[in-house]
Amino acid sequence: MLVHLAADAGIATITLDSPHNRNALSRQLLTELGDHLAAASQDPSVRVVLLRSSGRVFCSGADLSEAQQGLSPEGPRAIVALQRRIATLPKPVVVELAGPVRAGGLGIVGTADMVIAAESVTFALTEVRLGLAPSAISLSLLARLAPRAAADIFLSGRTFSAAEAAAIGLVTRAVPDDELATAVTSALADLVEGSPQGLAETKRLLTADLIARIDRDGEEAAQRSAALFASPEAQRAMQAFLSRKKPA
Repeated sequence: MLVHLAADAGIATITLDSPHNRNALSRQLLTELGDHLAAASQDPSVRVVLLRSSGRVFCSGADLSEAQQGLSPEGPRAIVALQRRIATLPKPVVVELAGPVRAGGLGIVGTADMVIAAESVTFALTEVRLGLAPSAISLSLLARLAPRAAADIFLSGRTFSAAEAAAIGLVTRAVPDDELATAVTSALADLVEGSPQGLAETKRLLTADLIARIDRDGEEAAQRSAALFASPEAQRAMQAFLSRKKPA
């Protein structure tokens, strides 16, 4: 199992636990995460979902070793489907970030209803350096970011801080590392006070535009992403990355 689910006191805690590839978005991890989100959605005792990770990294992005083996649109479609599942879940999804997030992992961050990050956490959209583009995850990220901020972090591929992520709207707030657990507990305590109908209908208001965007543009984004992953330039860059060499 790469993803674990535990429910208690109205909170379903889903933990990414795939340390061997730094919680990369492998087929297995995406399947298990989707199944656990569905289970939390259907559990009448759950009012809020907490998504967190074990280990030092929240998510390292797409599983590049799998991306080299299978070049169909199914991988990007799974990323699109995950974003839609989070957006349409009738319960708030809170992400706790205690470790860095890269590339495709930012799709989870962009879709979640609330994101609380430790100040030491860093972010980067590294696709541009591998001959790729953040096509599938742009569905949620472009809904969160001002156009200038999106252009900056999409095109540069640079690493940026939790404080900057909060300033540009990617995360809800950044807190000192030793205050992360307290901040998350406080946020969850507020959310579980909401009624199921109140939470579901309020979330529906907040995510309507995002869901419409995913439904309108999701398949095109998945096809574009698959085509980029299959391109000779990206294949060379991914091979160089996996072998720790500098791409030509």
